[in-house]
Amino acid sequence: MTSRPIARGEFIRQGFLDGETAAENLQRIGSSGPELIALIARTADPDDALRGLADLADEVEDREAFLTELAEDEGTAMRLLSVLGASEALSDHLLRHPEHWRELTDPTLGNTRPAAYAVRADLLRAVGADPLAHCPVAAMLDIEAVDALRVEYRRILLRLASRDLAHGVGIDDVAAEISDLAAGTLEAALAIARARVGESAANARLAVIAMGKCGGHELNYISDVDVIFVHAAAGEASDNEATRAATQLASQLMQICSDHTGEGTIWPVDANLRPEGKTGPLVRTLASHEGYYGRWAKTWEFQALLKARPVAGDMELGADYMKMIAPLVWSAASRDGFVEDVQAMRRRVLEHIPSDQAERQLKLGSGGLRDVEFAVQLLQMVHGRVDERLRASTTLSALADLTRGGYIGREDGQAMHEAYAFLRTLEHRIQLYQLRRTHVLPDDEHELRRLGRSIGLLRDPVRELDKWWKHHRREVRRLHEKLFYRPLLSAVAKIPGEEARLSTDAAKQRMSALGYMDPSAALRHLEYLTTGVSRTASIQKQLLPAMLEWFADAPDPDAGLFGFRRISETLGSTHWYLSMLRDEGEVAQTMARVLATSRYATDLLEREPTGVRILGADLTPLGSEALTKEMLASAGRQDAPDAKALAIRAIRRRELLRVATGELTGDLDVVRVGEGLTNLTDATLEATLSVAHTSVCAQRKIGEPLSRIAIVAMGRYGGFELSYGSDADVMFVHAPQEGVEPQKAATYAQAVANELRRMLALPASDPPLEVDADLRPEGKQGPLVRTLESYAGYYAKWSSVWEFQALLRADAVVGDPALREKFTALINPLRFPEEGISAGDVIEVRRIKARVDDERLPRGADPNTHLKLGRGGLADIEWTVQLLQMQHAGIHESLQTPRTLNALRAARDAELLSAEDADSLTEAWRLVSSMRNAITLVRGKPSDQVPRDSRERAAVASVLGYAAGESDAMVNDYMRTTRHAHAVVERVFWS
Repeated sequence: MTSRPIARGEFIRQGFLDGETAAENLQRIGSSGPELIALIARTADPDDALRGLADLADEVEDREAFLTELAEDEGTAMRLLSVLGASEALSDHLLRHPEHWRELTDPTLGNTRPAAYAVRADLLRAVGADPLAHCPVAAMLDIEAVDALRVEYRRILLRLASRDLAHGVGIDDVAAEISDLAAGTLEAALAIARARVGESAANARLAVIAMGKCGGHELNYISDVDVIFVHAAAGEASDNEATRAATQLASQLMQICSDHTGEGTIWPVDANLRPEGKTGPLVRTLASHEGYYGRWAKTWEFQALLKARPVAGDMELGADYMKMIAPLVWSAASRDGFVEDVQAMRRRVLEHIPSDQAERQLKLGSGGLRDVEFAVQLLQMVHGRVDERLRASTTLSALADLTRGGYIGREDGQAMHEAYAFLRTLEHRIQLYQLRRTHVLPDDEHELRRLGRSIGLLRDPVRELDKWWKHHRREVRRLHEKLFYRPLLSAVAKIPGEEARLSTDAAKQRMSALGYMDPSAALRHLEYLTTGVSRTASIQKQLLPAMLEWFADAPDPDAGLFGFRRISETLGSTHWYLSMLRDEGEVAQTMARVLATSRYATDLLEREPTGVRILGADLTPLGSEALTKEMLASAGRQDAPDAKALAIRAIRRRELLRVATGELTGDLDVVRVGEGLTNLTDATLEATLSVAHTSVCAQRKIGEPLSRIAIVAMGRYGGFELSYGSDADVMFVHAPQEGVEPQKAATYAQAVANELRRMLALPASDPPLEVDADLRPEGKQGPLVRTLESYAGYYAKWSSVWEFQALLRADAVVGDPALREKFTALINPLRFPEEGISAGDVIEVRRIKARVDDERLPRGADPNTHLKLGRGGLADIEWTVQLLQMQHAGIHESLQTPRTLNALRAARDAELLSAEDADSLTEAWRLVSSMRNAITLVRGKPSDQVPRDSRERAAVASVLGYAAGESDAMVNDYMRTTRHAHAVVERVFWS
């Protein structure tokens, strides 16, 4: 039956580009052509495949039998056509050696990879050497052997390429098969070299050590084959005779592989990775290699040795070489600056890429193959010192081992595997076309089309190829940055290998030397965290060597390790916790510092372990508006009023941790801490006030609030100077809604204020917020909530100068905006009188201050080191500033601020204080406030006394930025600074 002719337009629809030429080539094939056209249309380049088939049919011995067999055997046809459509170089080889098409009739090609020993034997037999001989020697004439080696190499490569293209063999199998082919080729080339050198070749044992991709079983279709030569004297030969013979053998081997002959070339053999590179001797003895690597080798040389393996020559000598280098390779990461050296080397590679290739470089460019390889090798060398499971030389195998061991997250490992396999496949397909060494994505559309189709993108190959190339490149960039620059690597690399193993016998002494007070308890924690074969235990083993060092650098290592255990007990099984610590080393280091320094922050973390996430976030405190919005949204997802309040407080707990961590890491100074805590308190009160309104309305079964309420911040709260242990000093003001009886409105407002205070004192896992209204008129005896008119009447008739002084720091910040504005307008003339306060009022302020100094200082407290009431402490500074404000703020508007430091600057600018005095008071206020915060962070509860306990004092000094052992310097600085401040207070406040 005759097939109908195919129209030229049908060729275009089938994927051909030149329908007219395709029709002509199909006609050349004859009656078998139409039966093959569907297979041809699935190849990388159907035009090339059809033309190649027509040309090959003209060269084979029995044209008709050839074409008939192809038409009847789809497997053979697909293998042959896939090669013809993807590789111009192998098509040319088939035209020179048309009998080799029969290699593709082997039905086992799609199932099994040939054994390396069988490949080696075929190559040796091709040059007339005995595969079973200890040192095979080529028996053919020299030029015939060299050509025979090339022909046999291409024959095997043809089979391999057909498996790759037609049967979808994995990239790792293809690369390993090419590497086996290269190893066998080196062995055959060495056999020819022995024949060339003659009898003197017997004077040397020579081992060929493959490096790079050949050593790692991941060679490309065409690439330099990197080698190192190791030799030893054989028989009775002298060292000089052995060296001379080994050098001749190595030189001849390199020439045999790289020479161009009538059968082309194979690939260059590159020995530049040897000790001293091009300037060093081509061959060295085992002892010479050992001496060089022990004394002179650079970081990159140990990284290169990661993939070394003996592939040809004297395999026993090669095995000795591997035994010698293994300890050197797996201890290299302990060298000073190892991680930084590897990272710098990768950056240098990027800097030397030609600008016109940077965006198309598959191998060296950012997001390319080298990014994957460097990241994997760095992780191997750092962690492989201890974990021998990580020592595979093949990138994908090592990547799988790192993922299984928990050194790389599962999703990251899978994404990197897919990206690397895709990029390697592209690299192979590009090189296969002309068997040229290139790693650059082409910019010609026809070449891109062929490349896309070669990896199965048949519908829209150019667009799809561009999409997938960019996707995988982005993934590699992201993962490379994440893994290659992981801070944990540098920390782990600096720990000697023995200590990284955490062996129990040596660990107790090591823990004691690091500063752990209870090494036995520390070892129990370590045993708990690392016992077992689970992924969690594996990741803990990676983390702990570095974290133990970081705990030891902080004031309380024991507390740090115990806190880590407590949090890990809660979070260890979650998918994100340990992965985050592993992948984001800065988070792990921050966590170690927090846990081993701050009881306050540790308590927050233990109450809410998921707060660990915030350690890697921006530590800048959020503004009150953003916080209020988030709190109200969170509360809105709850039904019961108390649940709403607890949702608000959970956000407050998280933000307390953010601020505390920011201060512990030095990101926030005391002013920004005060602002952050104040904004957080504003938001907490604003959101809780809203919930309290709703709750009281529900309790009283009324639809709308009966009164508008505002909350006035007082004291350090009003001055934006809150510390961690501060209460929220406030006053409540309300205004009845229109038409509501005053008494009903007052009762309602009081209920709302009490509900707000109750909700913020509920037992919960966060620190309660004490809302203290004792600064209101008449103190505890007066009504909790007043109207504006009531405040005005009280201040007009009954108030004392100390109450006007308290109003200096009043800031109406929460609740009804109009009411807040009216309250501020009411109190401004009272606290900032135009004429200042009278001489009698000045005397009264001084009298009250003297009484405070005498009566409020706790019994047994040291007046020199009491932070609040001691000499030059907060009370001295703040009363001095406030007296200046009451005297002069009516004239100098810049003094009308609730903030102490702002008022100090204003007093200096108004020349009420000398610059020197203002600086003394500012320095003292900052130091005392910082120390007060630091004590709360360290102890977990507030205190106004400089710590007497040496360990607490050291921890406070650490928080303040003093180096280890400088706690006495901290106390001396405190005494000097407060003494200067007290002298200013004596002159300004009391005189």
